[in-house]
Amino acid sequence: MDILSVLSFLGVAVLLTLMPGPDNVFVLAQSISQGRKAGIATALGLCSGLIVHVAAATFGISAIIYQSTLAFAVVKYAGAAYLLFLAWKSFREKDAGLTMNDEKSLNYYALYKKGILMNLLNPKVSLFFLALLPQFVDQAAGHVPVQMLVLGIVFILQAIILFSVISFFAEKLRYLLLRNPSISRKMNYIQGSLLGLIAVQIAFSEK
Repeated sequence: MDILSVLSFLGVAVLLTLMPGPDNVFVLAQSISQGRKAGIATALGLCSGLIVHVAAATFGISAIIYQSTLAFAVVKYAGAAYLLFLAWKSFREKDAGLTMNDEKSLNYYALYKKGILMNLLNPKVSLFFLALLPQFVDQAAGHVPVQMLVLGIVFILQAIILFSVISFFAEKLRYLLLRNPSISRKMNYIQGSLLGLIAVQIAFSEK
């Protein structure tokens, strides 16, 4: 695998990461509702979850999940249930509005774990890597698992950078919303709705 292949993969990875999806929408929502550091903590959790998915795709575990209807369904519905739980929590706080939280009071580790769980419980992520990574592997060069791991690491690193950028700009939007209480009071409702939609999308997804 040469540097040109890695750069080509990087370009595709950036485009895919920037496309509207569960991960960047979740980072955006967390950054707006709780600030940039909260968004970055969530992003690090999401990307830690990606490590597991990359390893699963590399060593063929994703293929086993894909072949097993029961395993796929269990992971899928567990993920949907977890997201519905997060949506319910947001709806409970729908009238709270945005506040200038004391950063010391935020539990960044809890946000990190939330990000990990959100990605681990979405089997479509493993299947995504199972479909994407082999397309950029040079079979003639050998060491296919190593190549897939390298590509997976490249994807994760660029995702961390882009999610951090999203968090930075989302925090700017947060300050604007804080000046408009009528809009800020709807943020938890919007976040809950987004999480609910993602949960439904995962629940009704097919292999």
